[in-house]
Amino acid sequence: MVVGAGIVGLAHAVEAVARGLSVTVVERDERAVGASVRNFGHGCVTAQVGEALAFGERARGTWLRLGREAGFAALETGTVVVARAAEELAALEELATERGADDVVLLDAAGVGARVRVPGALGGAFLPRDLRVDPRAAAPAIAAWLAAQPGVAFRWATPVLGVAEGVVRTGRGDLHADRVVVCTGHDLDRLLPEVAEDAGLQRCVLQMLQVRVPGVRLDPALLTGSSMLRYPALSRTAGAQALRRRWESERPDLLGAVVNHMITQRPPGSDGAGDLVVGDTHAYARTHPPFSDESLDDLLLAETRSLLGVPASGVRVVHRWRGVYASAAGEFLRAPVAPGVTAVSVTSGIGMTTAFGLAPSVLDSL
Repeated sequence: MVVGAGIVGLAHAVEAVARGLSVTVVERDERAVGASVRNFGHGCVTAQVGEALAFGERARGTWLRLGREAGFAALETGTVVVARAAEELAALEELATERGADDVVLLDAAGVGARVRVPGALGGAFLPRDLRVDPRAAAPAIAAWLAAQPGVAFRWATPVLGVAEGVVRTGRGDLHADRVVVCTGHDLDRLLPEVAEDAGLQRCVLQMLQVRVPGVRLDPALLTGSSMLRYPALSRTAGAQALRRRWESERPDLLGAVVNHMITQRPPGSDGAGDLVVGDTHAYARTHPPFSDESLDDLLLAETRSLLGVPASGVRVVHRWRGVYASAAGEFLRAPVAPGVTAVSVTSGIGMTTAFGLAPSVLDSL
């Protein structure tokens, strides 16, 4: 039994089906509405390290298979990381040396321009192994595909009140299973507060935007220097560390808001096809105030206009939202709760990238 039908919970259900197990997914809402649909749809494989890199590489194949079988677009568009400063170029060169030309393709200014229109780019890199999906379509498509498999059941709109060995207590009565995986993400403390407290779990709240910029086409995801300060394969380079030192005096606004300025484009056939998903800022606390800060949206919009070289009148906001994910030390929480019961959460904002690689390791441990 899986508690939670976000992408992490669905990944565990997919892996259970692959192993010939029966599986029931219990979800408090009528559909996934949390972190799994409020993100960029970016499978950021190459910029990870260690266990996250291994999980991302394994998840990549599962995403491509599910795209075919469940009927949603999983696109091998890759990522362009644009460099507009010498330190950023140095960081990308260090990563290319470490990973090799198959994973990191260095670009000069013309090479960047052939893929994305970014005025003032000194160069960049293309990460061909990264993927792009539409998160608003992928999660429901995977749930529908699972529901059609033998031995799979969903209990939607069913709040879980407690878990113990062999049982999940819900607002609709008790459910029984040999093994239980709790995948409630940032709301783990609502169900298992002591597990969340032991892990130091907080909520990371993001501000994100969907904007319309006529004439802009971005097949790959687009990352910037601020992304190099966020993703571990780049942030540990000497170039990124030098960039952070310079930004401490020159761009304290970006550092203070913990900005990862990146952009993906809504895919053809989607709601808002061609619009750009722009983000994101990061704030950490167990309980956040319910109010968005307009100055953070203004910062993201200004950075987007500067990056793409468009006037203020050329960017129209279509949607604004607050994303949220679980944050704790390390990238993954895997905590035994009771015999046969495990709590699992991706605690670093890379659930879309890694969940389908994480799930097999969790089922191996049960």
